[in-house]
Parts: sequence; C-alpha cells; structure tokens
Amino acid sequence: MRTLRTIAVVTAPPLLLAVAGLMHPEHLTAATAGHWAGLHIVLLPVFPFLVLGLLIPLWGRPGRDVEGALTVIVWVSCVGYAAYYTGLDAVAGISAGTVVEHGVHGAAGPLFTTGDTLGHSGAYALIVAAVAASAVLCRRHGARVLPGAVLLLAACWSFVDSHIFWPRGVLTMLAFAMAFALLTLASCPPADASRPGRLGSADRRAG
Repeated sequence: MRTLRTIAVVTAPPLLLAVAGLMHPEHLTAATAGHWAGLHIVLLPVFPFLVLGLLIPLWGRPGRDVEGALTVIVWVSCVGYAAYYTGLDAVAGISAGTVVEHGVHGAAGPLFTTGDTLGHSGAYALIVAAVAASAVLCRRHGARVLPGAVLLLAACWSFVDSHIFWPRGVLTMLAFAMAFALLTLASCPPADASRPGRLGSADRRAG
C-alpha cells in the first residue's frame, strides 16, 4: 500500500498536466486569451510539483559521498526548474493571455520570447536533475532502474519544446507519469525485505 500511495503522489502532477494539455488552446488569440490565461493561473502551483517523482525516491539526508553530491545536484536543479518554468507559466501564460484578452497589440511577442527563454532554462535544469537522480538510483538499485530512467530522460528531452500542448506535450506528461511509477517500483525493497520478522526459506531450513 505504501508503494501504491507513493506512485499516486509522484504521478499525480504529470497526469494533471496531461489533462490540462487536452484543454490547452493550440494558439493564443483574442477568442482563446481568457481561457489561456485562466488555465495557466490554475497550473501555476502544479508545474513545480512535477519534480516530486525525482525527489521522493531520493528522500533523506545526503551523505558525504558521490551519491550525496549527486543528490544535492538533483535538489539544486529541481529548484532551478521550479523557478524558471514557473516564470514561463507567468510570462507566456498568464501575462501574454491577459494582454491579448485586453487588446494590447504588440506585447504578446516579446512576452513569448522571454517565456521561451525561461521555459528552456527550466527544462534543461530538469534534464540535469533527471540525469543526476537516475545515476543515484542506478548506483543504489542496479539495472532494474534503467527502463524508468530511459523513459524519464526521453520525456525530459521532449519537454524542452513540447510544453503540454496536444499531442506531444500530453504524451510527454504521460511518459513522465510512467517513468516516475517505474522508478518508484524499482526503488522499493522486495516485499520480504520490508518485513524484518519474516525469514526466507533457506533461513527457515537452517533454523
């Protein structure tokens, strides 16, 4: 049950973003501007939580070793992603939608340019966090982490220019959700190992 709860927590943000992507206007126009800005206001607290799938499997105080250094890199990169991608949401989402809705001509273009710069910075920070997190998990749990790690890195790369737009952005969010679920499963100890009082068959025979 604990594993299922963890999977629910780490997959909730990308799944919510996938649903939002289905409702995201393809283009910003006077007719879609209100919906565009409103959707990004709703998503403002959601985008930062995408990194839960990286932070939760590494939960705990980092040691003074390679894994500890990589964990700190994950933390710093996650903060960078959250800060800069929130900037994209605010500038190219809320601000651009608002100025178009109110008929301010010529303002949306520069806002999109700034938003794209912020978004790319955040997405690249997320890639750094994903690479560092995958390295830590591979050192801890071995090859069983690889399927989730490969899918995670593919999703991160797609995220650089897909945002949550249908279809690729939505599929990217679904890939994040699947990757986080796989990494959570790979990071969980076997059922028997989580029960200190339970002996394996060899131990029972030896007893």
